[in-house]
Amino acid sequence: MVSEYRLRRRVLFYEADPAGIVHFSWFFRYMEEAEHALWREAGLSIAPRRADVVFPRINAAFEYHSPLRFEEEFDVCIRVAAITDKTMRYACDVTRGDTRIATGSLTIVCATKQGDEMKAVSFPKEIAAQFRVAT
Repeated sequence: MVSEYRLRRRVLFYEADPAGIVHFSWFFRYMEEAEHALWREAGLSIAPRRADVVFPRINAAFEYHSPLRFEEEFDVCIRVAAITDKTMRYACDVTRGDTRIATGSLTIVCATKQGDEMKAVSFPKEIAAQFRVAT
C-alpha cells in the first residue's frame, strides 16, 4: 500500500513567465504528475485504456508562498489525505530545499461513465487496497 510519493523536478523554460517565475497554473500540472507517479508506485494507472471506472477531479486548490523560478530544482510531495468509499483527497507540498513554495489539495471521485454522464461509484476493492491515508 502506498500513501505518498515525492517527485523531483526542474523548472523548464516554457513553465515560466517572462520574469522567469513559474505561472500559477503549472502547479496543478505538477500535482497531477506526482499523482500519476503515486498510482504507478501502487502498481496502477489512473487512466488505464480499458477502464470500467474513471477518476474526474471534483476539487483542486493551491496556496502560493514563495516564487519558483526557471531552472530551479524542486520537490512535489503528494500524500493521500483522506479516502472515502467514492473519493480520494490528496495533500500536496511543493518545496525547494527547506523553502515552502506552495501547498495544495486535489479530490478525485471514482465514477462510471455512461454515455455523456458520469455516476459516482465505490472504488473497486483491488484499487482501494493499494492506498492508505498518510500518517
